[in-house]
Amino acid sequence: MKKVQDYYFKKARKENYPARSVYKLAEAQDRFHFLKRGGNILDIGCYPGSWSIYASKVIGPQGVVIGVDLQAGSRTQQSGRAAIEFIRGDIMDDKIIAAIQEYRPRFNVVLSDMAPQTTGNKWSDQQKSLSLSRRAFVLARELLAQGGSFYCKVFEGEDFKEFYDSVRPCFAKAKIVKPRSSRRESREVFVLGINYTRER
Repeated sequence: MKKVQDYYFKKARKENYPARSVYKLAEAQDRFHFLKRGGNILDIGCYPGSWSIYASKVIGPQGVVIGVDLQAGSRTQQSGRAAIEFIRGDIMDDKIIAAIQEYRPRFNVVLSDMAPQTTGNKWSDQQKSLSLSRRAFVLARELLAQGGSFYCKVFEGEDFKEFYDSVRPCFAKAKIVKPRSSRRESREVFVLGINYTRER
């Protein structure tokens, strides 16, 4: 397994991504094609920026990526890519929604690779992960455009099914995704919802 992890680490460095986690998004995009050219993308918990960078390449210069994180980041713009705008803030703060909407009122995709500081206690870590995932879904329901997509990391375990079952009815299609680049022993999976239907 170590060879596999070394492979993704080296691949990320070679391709100028800050972290190997980029391939957890890239694999899902290769399978489901939910990032579209010219789209508006919200990346929650974006630091150190691999998902934002990847999304900016896929959607191109007519799109925009808004990244939100507690850690500092900065605006970037590269030729042929979407601009990446950065908001430093706490996603648990209700004021963050208004701050995000200063850039775009609605988004075509909401991404979340957020994970808690793990303690080694499986139950506690899974509950913390679920809390972050639930909050990401709250933001997605506020900010997704009709027909949008939601891709969110969560730890499997107690109450995972309840979370998945809360996401599934809001989308035409929902999937549980386990990328090859995830560590086999890790309990992380990704919930993907495609074609969001806003409540009328």
